Amino acid sequence: MLTDYEINKAHDKIEINKLLKKFRVVDSEIDNYGKYMAKINLSIFERLKNKKDGKLILVTAINPTPYGEGKSTTTIGLVDALNLVGKKAMGALREPSLGPVFGVKGGATGGGYAQIFPMEDINLHFTGDIHAITSANNLISATIDNVMFHGNELKIDPNKITWKRCIDLNDRALREVRVGLSSEKEVARKDYFNISVASEVMAMLCLSSSFEELRERINKTIVAYSLENKPITIKDLNITGSILALLKQAINPNIVQTLEKNLMVVHGGPFANIAHGCNSILGTKLALKLADYVVTEAGFGADLGAEKFLNIKCPLMGKSPSAVVLVATTKALKYHGGASDINKENIEALKSGLSNLEKHLENIKKFNLTCVVALNKLENDTEKEINILKQWAKEKEVAFAVSDVFAKGSEGGIDLANKVIENISNKKHKLTYKLEESLFKKIEKISKNIYGAKRVVYSKEAKEALLELDKSEFRNYNICMAKTPLSLTDDKTKIGRPTDFDISIKEIRIASGCNFVICLTGNIMTMPGLPKKGKLYEIDLDEFNNIIGIS
Repeated sequence: MLTDYEINKAHDKIEINKLLKKFRVVDSEIDNYGKYMAKINLSIFERLKNKKDGKLILVTAINPTPYGEGKSTTTIGLVDALNLVGKKAMGALREPSLGPVFGVKGGATGGGYAQIFPMEDINLHFTGDIHAITSANNLISATIDNVMFHGNELKIDPNKITWKRCIDLNDRALREVRVGLSSEKEVARKDYFNISVASEVMAMLCLSSSFEELRERINKTIVAYSLENKPITIKDLNITGSILALLKQAINPNIVQTLEKNLMVVHGGPFANIAHGCNSILGTKLALKLADYVVTEAGFGADLGAEKFLNIKCPLMGKSPSAVVLVATTKALKYHGGASDINKENIEALKSGLSNLEKHLENIKKFNLTCVVALNKLENDTEKEINILKQWAKEKEVAFAVSDVFAKGSEGGIDLANKVIENISNKKHKLTYKLEESLFKKIEKISKNIYGAKRVVYSKEAKEALLELDKSEFRNYNICMAKTPLSLTDDKTKIGRPTDFDISIKEIRIASGCNFVICLTGNIMTMPGLPKKGKLYEIDLDEFNNIIGIS
């Protein structure tokens, strides 16, 4: 079979403006980035404010292997398949981050015959959104140090600076650094880096429905505390205008096309293991105004991305998904069944791994949502393995479809598209917790009801921080859990469906611009490192200066 790159290059493309005109987007609302990528100006929402929204379909997955299970591929293929069966459908994806592109996982533009174009641009610099977010984030850090350099008028306590610098690369050397060492006038202090997709600027951009809301979120963001222990916000730094200037274009949703010339919004890129894991609200809202069916994905497994999509993003949008697609692969099921080689047929491991899938199905039912299980078909899948999964679905009365969009494009997704249409529901989803509950209660409900934990264990520092926050306005914030995606627990080695385990909360961070409290569990880090053998060693330019090796 051809590589993803070869398939992508072999397909003819249509100028993006011609596709947008089919959806009646007018020229004044389009900002082009070449022939095949565009941003849509927010003025479109005023024109379409009375248009009925389409139906929202969420694509999520079981706990993945380190290589991912094909949520983006399934999302793209399902959009193409829905259009093939006569529905007006669009997709809404997150933007790829350079960390995975150069790391183990690779790019996030789909695969095989279910891809978006142009893959190299989208996977690398795209329209510059993540660079703008990185610059805005680091302008805040630079201003904090500059205020202290010039007399510290705000009386910033250098030991209580909560804002962290960021970069859109995996770089473990930057997890902890020393800054302010070049002159005696500077304030030498310990600092830290997050990966840009874990930045609060990224989260604020993705959770805002307008420039006005983004301004409000930025203004109230706490970045440090004074010597009197009073919070210092970005408004106190007096740089909100400069930050908004950097984000002026980044807030506008991006539009690209699939290989089958259907439209896809790609906007915002927070990770789901260390952030809230959903594409932008503006991107999703745009797609809902333009199409009758909108397929979106939330990062990693349903215990992370879907939980945050449903508890954090959906209430802000005032929307509930009409259906959920739960992606599984035979390799992930065998992985959770303890197989040593997940690429070989292993019926016992496959059956054992179904416990992980069943837990995620139970969780989706707890949210009061209908679900279709999609087996993302892989090259090494055997007929016996597929038949076992079909029989399991029949016995459990679970809607099930084999998705072969990687190898066949939309033709391979017809069964999945029809199953989704059959299972569309207008039910309102249930939330895991109420905002007025204590922070401890909210954490406990996620840990016990979604992960299946028996207990929640807090470090001394985390417990003290939560007790203090529970007496403040932060009590009514959402919870954003930072946890390994590879397990239902906070220990990546505990595969399948573990029982009688603890969730360990080691650190608490406040994201006041996002209205959520971040809980770091287990050994999770907000700055990943590069692997010994990553994708960065495979990428190059060919003799015609075309980028090759991105997958």
